[in-house]
Amino acid sequence: MFHWILQQPDSKKLVPKNKIASMYKLHQLGVLLATCIGYIGYYIIRLVFTTEQTDIMKVYNFTTADIGLVLSCFGIGYGIAKLLMGTLVDKCDSNRYLMLGLLLSAILNIFLGSTRNLYIMMFLMFLIAITQGMGAAACQRMIQLWWGRRMRGTIYSIWSSAHNAGSFICVAIVQLATFLFAGSLPAVFYTASGVSFVICILILVFGADRPQVVGLPDISTYTGDKVILENGKVSTADSTKLSIGQVFVKYILKNKLVWAVTLTSMSLYLVRYGIQSWIPSYLVQNKGFDPNFAKWLIGIFELASVPGVIIIGAISDVLKGRRGLVSIACVIGMLICLTIYFFSNNHVWIVTVLLIMGNLIYAPLTLVGLMVNEVVPKFAVGASTGFMGFFQYIFGETIATALIGILVNKFGWIASNTVLYVASLFAILFLIYTAISENKLRKEAKINEKK
Repeated sequence: MFHWILQQPDSKKLVPKNKIASMYKLHQLGVLLATCIGYIGYYIIRLVFTTEQTDIMKVYNFTTADIGLVLSCFGIGYGIAKLLMGTLVDKCDSNRYLMLGLLLSAILNIFLGSTRNLYIMMFLMFLIAITQGMGAAACQRMIQLWWGRRMRGTIYSIWSSAHNAGSFICVAIVQLATFLFAGSLPAVFYTASGVSFVICILILVFGADRPQVVGLPDISTYTGDKVILENGKVSTADSTKLSIGQVFVKYILKNKLVWAVTLTSMSLYLVRYGIQSWIPSYLVQNKGFDPNFAKWLIGIFELASVPGVIIIGAISDVLKGRRGLVSIACVIGMLICLTIYFFSNNHVWIVTVLLIMGNLIYAPLTLVGLMVNEVVPKFAVGASTGFMGFFQYIFGETIATALIGILVNKFGWIASNTVLYVASLFAILFLIYTAISENKLRKEAKINEKK
């Protein structure tokens, strides 16, 4: 099994030159399907507990703080897994890695649905988080290896939107399972795992680790794609003899731009989970929403952002990769929506800004996720993804779940609002630095090319 998941050698059977273009398009479509469908599966598993939080509190007599503790275990485990599992994927077959993570998540989810013990739930949620950490890094690595910079913003946005679709599909599966199995909570968890088992098979059928394993030239040879590093130099390599530790220190820890983008993403994740994780509780307790409708709003919040995120990703391509500048505009708009969401009691206005806010939160999150991959060599994509994920979940999601749950219990929802405002302002500051750095790197790269 261990050998099976390691990076496979290049194919000795090369695709004829006259068929390279058509085969590239065919395999790109397959990879896009594998990453999108696969990540939908990851989110189906990830959000079952969040979606059912109101019913779990009612049936199991859990408090808001209990729910926050379970969710924070996912945040802590996922942050650790992002760093470790993300770094490991650079040495593995990304497609098989993606499938294995989902398979293990689905198995653990069955056990999660079979217990009522808070501490066992916390432990299982931590283990699920570890396996979930295999997903994003594998997908992002495949996107970097299969598409050039001119199309990558659009493709990355399409893939990133898969988790929004997964969130909506999770809610749909929960509601269908609730109807079919007379409201049985365990049956909801089992149904989600069953759907994910089917998706595991589709990942293996459609996906491929990198072009060379199917006899195609690498993306740098095919499109001239190159990475502009922090010093203005360019890199086209997708493999290295450096150890995992050497790559991590040289290209991640010593890279100022990686740090800036990572801290931006951490701040935005705090806002994302500060909204998403508490939609049912916040709207029911503070705004008088119907509990069933509030549950559906989790999925609607996610699904409504899909077209906007893809469009904004394409705009960043049209603007020649100026992703930092586009992200700043999104976060400013997000602040306006947050203000309406916090202070309005009109249900129509609240639902409307939730739909808009989904786009304005997920678009910059998508772009910074791509940016952190684009400022490191391709053989360090998994490491950069893992490094960012560590901060996103250890600090971003944990603060948004455990800390906000505790603050709300003690001070009310105004404490949550204050935390989200501060996080948004920090995101803008880091994005300004990132946008300035992006422009500087382009100029340095042009100077180096002329030498």
